[in-house]
Amino acid sequence: KTAMQIVEIMKVMEARHPVVMATKVSAEKSAEIQAALPQATYFEMARICAIQPSVPLAIRPGKLSILTAGTADLPVAEEAAVTAELCGSQVTRLWDVGVAGIHRLLSNRHVIDQSDVLIVAAGMEGALPSVVAGLADCPVVAVPTSVGYGASFNGLAPLLTMLNSCATGIG
Repeated sequence: KTAMQIVEIMKVMEARHPVVMATKVSAEKSAEIQAALPQATYFEMARICAIQPSVPLAIRPGKLSILTAGTADLPVAEEAAVTAELCGSQVTRLWDVGVAGIHRLLSNRHVIDQSDVLIVAAGMEGALPSVVAGLADCPVVAVPTSVGYGASFNGLAPLLTMLNSCATGIG
């Protein structure tokens, strides 16, 4: 969509909803959108342009934690985190805790234990969601990313790993 198409859509939606967001928005497009809609906020890492209510939404019950295997997974994870926050969820971010440095994940075990839902983004071979699900007693949403080197095949390898996980509670 063009920036002006997004502006028109956001105007219509703003009249009906307290939160309006557009995803996959470049910085350049966001500048055009914000020129037409100064109330819009741009979340650069998440690539989200959003209109938020002047009064924050009520905080939803439950704790949502979002984990990434590596820093290359951050844009996908931030998109999920910002989306959840815009919807009123409390979000804990735990970045760069993949299996290549499993000690970083294990030293944050309390985050897993205190969470009601975990979203786990990983590229490469996509092993982190299985490891997290083996430690967690809550649902784990596995999110493959198309980053990584070697034989990740633009996200196919992590997707297949996540689909074939033997850990319970993964979606």
